[in-house]
Amino acid sequence: MPQRNNLTAYDFNNALCIDRPIRKACDCVSASALFVHHKQAMNYRFHDQHPFHPIRWELTMDLLNDLQALSTDRKLASRPATEEELLWIHQPAYVESVKRLSSAAPEPHWISEGEPYGLLDEDTPYFPGMHEAASWIVGGSITAVEAVLSGASPHALHLGGGLHHALPAKAAGFCIYNDAAIAIDYARRHYGARVLYVDTDVHHGDGVQWSFYSDPDVCTYSIHETGKYLFPGTGHLPERGEHQGYGACMNLPLQPYTEDASWLECFEESIRRLTKYFQPDLILSLHGCDAHALDPLSHMHCSMEIYRQMPAILHELAHTYCEGRWVALGGGGYDFWRVVPRAWSLLWLEMSSHPLANALQTDARHPLPQAWIDTWQPHTPQSLPSEWLDDAQRWESIPRRDEITAKNRETLAVAMQDYP
Repeated sequence: MPQRNNLTAYDFNNALCIDRPIRKACDCVSASALFVHHKQAMNYRFHDQHPFHPIRWELTMDLLNDLQALSTDRKLASRPATEEELLWIHQPAYVESVKRLSSAAPEPHWISEGEPYGLLDEDTPYFPGMHEAASWIVGGSITAVEAVLSGASPHALHLGGGLHHALPAKAAGFCIYNDAAIAIDYARRHYGARVLYVDTDVHHGDGVQWSFYSDPDVCTYSIHETGKYLFPGTGHLPERGEHQGYGACMNLPLQPYTEDASWLECFEESIRRLTKYFQPDLILSLHGCDAHALDPLSHMHCSMEIYRQMPAILHELAHTYCEGRWVALGGGGYDFWRVVPRAWSLLWLEMSSHPLANALQTDARHPLPQAWIDTWQPHTPQSLPSEWLDDAQRWESIPRRDEITAKNRETLAVAMQDYP
């Protein structure tokens, strides 16, 4: 990555703009990973029955605290995005509509104007304070990118991020502003970085893909359930970029009821070859955990094992190809109680090189902290898991496993045909 001096960077401790050159991540003496969060992001909440609920973050952070894996020196407070930053990706009229519909009692005119922008949709309905809350989400992802590219830390995690479906002039799929796309744009504008975007959410990362579809310096990768059966209906094999960006876009649309072995086979071979081909300066990954068999909004049949292995692969690739520079975001995941806290905690354990991440390679029966189970079990009728990983061998077998695996291998072969 080219060294650039006198760049404006954000000083998170003193909230001042300072001039600071890029430092290599391997020169850092600070923590190996930073956990980016701000309580303001918890206000990104549509309503109590909505599947995109901030309790997912609370459950995860509580689990990490009970494990004593989230020390104070690893935490980094974020900031809200500026309107200028929002306008890098989103159209002014759309941002204005979001702002107007964020009041406690929006004017009828603005409510009627909200439909073309997707703000009256049941998936992404407007709510009081949404502009401010969504701006904090975007600012958190920018904070994570700045922390890594400035050299403050080689890795940064922002679980509040991952609103990958938002389009320039439309809210969609629970997403108001596309924090991932804006954070990537920040990396391009302020550091000239080549960014590899890796989306492992079960839903195609459409908003990020379209934002950089013709940009040869942003490579977008998405592994997901095929859009033939699942929102947003995109992410097909022929979507490979356009103009100068042709080839800097890869999609792996997998078959419904794909299991761990097939998912990981497709992911590992494709992401290793693509990373070697693209040679990024930064990996920015999105970790929706809705490909799990228990997730209510998809049709996949994976276990917690893919959420242990995928971060480990990305961690290795970051150190192999971009001096460790790795930013990770949250995303989807709608089994709040049994899946999301474990999957996102596994991500942090890998990023922060916690000893448990290595222990779980050989100890699949490692128990969850009993204090966490005791705290949260009274709040849900579902039985909370007692162990970090699932015993998938006890699950009901998928009858079309061989056919699904064969079809996924065909998809992998087509996706990889232009990459050495």
